[in-house]
Amino acid sequence: MKFSSLKETAAFLQKIGELAVIDHEVDPHLEMAEITRQVHRAKGPALLFTRVKHAGFPALSNLFGTWERTRKIFEPQLAQVKALVDLRSDPSLALRSPARGLNAAKALIHALPVRTHGALSQKTTIDRLPLIQCWPKDGGAFVLLPQVFSRDPERPAMLTSNLGMYRVQLTGNAYAPNREIGLHYQIHRGISAHHKKAMAMDRPLKVSIFIGGPPAHTLAAVMPLPENVPEIAFAGALAGRNFRYREENGFILSGDADFCITGLLMPHATKPEGPFGDHLGYYSLTHDFPYLKVEAVYHRPGAIFPFTVVGRPPQEDSNFGRLIHEITRTAITDTLPGVTGVNAVDDAGVHPLLLAKAHERYVPYESRQPREILTHASAILGTGQLSLAKYLCICAHEDDPGLDLNCEQDFFKHLLERIDFSRDIHFITRTTMDTLDYSGRGLNLGSKVVFAAAGPRIRTLESFLPEGFSLPEGFKAPVMAAPGMAVVKGPGFQEYESEGRVMGRLTSHLEKVEGLEGIPLIVVADDPAFAAKSFANFLWVTFLRSNPSHDIYGVNERIVHKHWGCSGSLIIDARIKPFHASPLEPDPEIERRVREMGRAGGPLAGLI
Repeated sequence: MKFSSLKETAAFLQKIGELAVIDHEVDPHLEMAEITRQVHRAKGPALLFTRVKHAGFPALSNLFGTWERTRKIFEPQLAQVKALVDLRSDPSLALRSPARGLNAAKALIHALPVRTHGALSQKTTIDRLPLIQCWPKDGGAFVLLPQVFSRDPERPAMLTSNLGMYRVQLTGNAYAPNREIGLHYQIHRGISAHHKKAMAMDRPLKVSIFIGGPPAHTLAAVMPLPENVPEIAFAGALAGRNFRYREENGFILSGDADFCITGLLMPHATKPEGPFGDHLGYYSLTHDFPYLKVEAVYHRPGAIFPFTVVGRPPQEDSNFGRLIHEITRTAITDTLPGVTGVNAVDDAGVHPLLLAKAHERYVPYESRQPREILTHASAILGTGQLSLAKYLCICAHEDDPGLDLNCEQDFFKHLLERIDFSRDIHFITRTTMDTLDYSGRGLNLGSKVVFAAAGPRIRTLESFLPEGFSLPEGFKAPVMAAPGMAVVKGPGFQEYESEGRVMGRLTSHLEKVEGLEGIPLIVVADDPAFAAKSFANFLWVTFLRSNPSHDIYGVNERIVHKHWGCSGSLIIDARIKPFHASPLEPDPEIERRVREMGRAGGPLAGLI
């Protein structure tokens, strides 16, 4: 079914029993987010809040809360768009598979934007929107599914535009109420090129923030498209309906959105933005970011304000990630010849951990070891948002063609059975990082590491600690998280100047422990029991709380011609550091109150 509006989407979901209408008054300060979290955990329906406290509009959440519902919303256009993406990567597919070529052509018809009239005919103010705050330490209310639109100041055409999901703070901090809002865009985002050009011209950048509209427009804002592919073209192709727009005072207004905030992104001007509870499961902290001077707030009659709630994965946005993987799977392997698959691991927060398989075909007459896959690793780290990976783990496709990248524990078993830690670890230090990753010592700053494995097994992984296993003073509570992977509790982290000695005690002690050959990875954490409770916990703790250049150690480690390696177990220090952002915790009273609403006779009975 094609949707021309969010209202149509909600009506469709209500018809098939996938929408619950909440008619009692709800508070956008923490309460609506907590309701959404609990319903999402219960795999419940989308939620339409008709009475939002202090707001003039209803709000919709959990729209993409289950994978099945997400697929229903985007079918049948999904097959056509996948065909279009595949065809762009390999035009010869049109000859080899005429059916796919026809599907692609159907999508392409809707790719060009179309001018319209009368879009978003009514006006309101920021303070009349549902001002949703999701986490107790958030700096204010945010737009939680924004589509931020900008045009190239030098070539202001629709097909050189950018549409991205950049964080928008509506209230709080030093923003003048109703007149200023924060715009937080992360590293490697398309709007930065437009902003840079506007700054060079010393003039404001005109920005439009679309909210709502067809679900395809929301997905388009988060798609990792090539720089020469405009998101509005993808939005039209996926919606099966050309992107409609009109121009008002030099600003672009979406013809199908529910709301549009227009404003000027001021050159050389910033204000504190944040904190914000983000999709890694931690707060991103307060930093200076650009802000908009609000020109106007438009809305359509009967407008609905959509929002999502992010936090430690999996959340609703995890289904977006899964959908993006499905659409781009073939395109990635065509863009990176020799790479047979990638998985940006949702449980680890997406960018901190990337798994990949690639062909290893160099010098086939010699025993296989990482050669070609290192070339592929360099290509991956130079490609789009894949370049934000902090830990890139890559294996040779030939060693196990059927290895499923989406089964992370199996992948790590395969990797750890084969990797030679003295040879196959490659660091990139003092480089740019994902803006939301606080494992480094500064915003956008940190390091990367490539773990490469190719060839036959060189060790057998053990599921139990060796008999007589011991730890030095200050380290305790060892536990196995998975075969070959152990977690131990370390003393509280103080500062890097002294931690080298602390970790040195551990590595020196482990040199004398026998039977560690089958436990190649040891993680130091604050709570080993939590980290080992599930493999998802292990991934979240290990790869979010460590900075490779600072937090990787090894038994019998050494540097040879500037190459670091170790002959014994690899150790990752995943303790929380004093400069890390704090993990997200809901307000316990609001959490309790929402649970009460879900009891028999309550307004949320049957939903949580």
